[in-house]
Amino acid sequence: MFPSITIQEGALFIADAHDSTQRHFFLDFLHEIKQNPPPQLFLMGDMFDLLVGGIAYRVKKYQPYIDLINEISHVCEIVYFEGNHDFNLSKLFLHVKVVPIENQPLTCRLPDGNVCLVSHGDRYGGKLHSVYTALIRHKGILKVLGCIDILLKGAISTRIEVNQRQKNLCKKIITFEKIVNDKLHHYPLLGVDCIVEGHYHQGNTFVMNGVKYINFSSFACNQSYFCVQSSPKTEFVPVQYLSRPKQ
Repeated sequence: MFPSITIQEGALFIADAHDSTQRHFFLDFLHEIKQNPPPQLFLMGDMFDLLVGGIAYRVKKYQPYIDLINEISHVCEIVYFEGNHDFNLSKLFLHVKVVPIENQPLTCRLPDGNVCLVSHGDRYGGKLHSVYTALIRHKGILKVLGCIDILLKGAISTRIEVNQRQKNLCKKIITFEKIVNDKLHHYPLLGVDCIVEGHYHQGNTFVMNGVKYINFSSFACNQSYFCVQSSPKTEFVPVQYLSRPKQ
């Protein structure tokens, strides 16, 4: 079983940055984190438009990010929840606790003692989605796709990134609470106080079946991240990131 984690006061959570050639706020954020590291950093998945271990073109493209995250991991505990746009990462981040989809949600304990389930949020998306996520993460399939992508000089992975840039990442989902309710029975809710996820980009919080459900907003949409505090109002306090000009 994947080990549980105790979340420390002052830990930072950032979700769905979707950094690409058009967006680089996450890289700027990492440079600032390097200068003033928190006790823990939780990367909630989809930090890139597409980063897959084994797809050489994408790894090369995001190498500055990879190097920076590895450097920060020596002075700050980093937990990376793989998403549907970034996976097969364990060989890229040697000192990072990488949590693959099959180990999500991960049981964590907050500073106030509450038990929280943490995940990217895409695991329970129906049978078709489950088949797709299993196939796309299969080592043999990834190896073949990686070879084809090299032969085509990155054409496949670049096309995926272009398609991703055309999506409206900040769209509000009218049926969001129903989507959550339909998948809630998959979660081990006994003794759980809250569920924390990214993936949906909704920035919404509500109580369902006696459990608080927290969906983080997308960093790509509003450059907000979240700081853990022992607060009677909220455990995850939103913080607005203000990108500073490089010196």
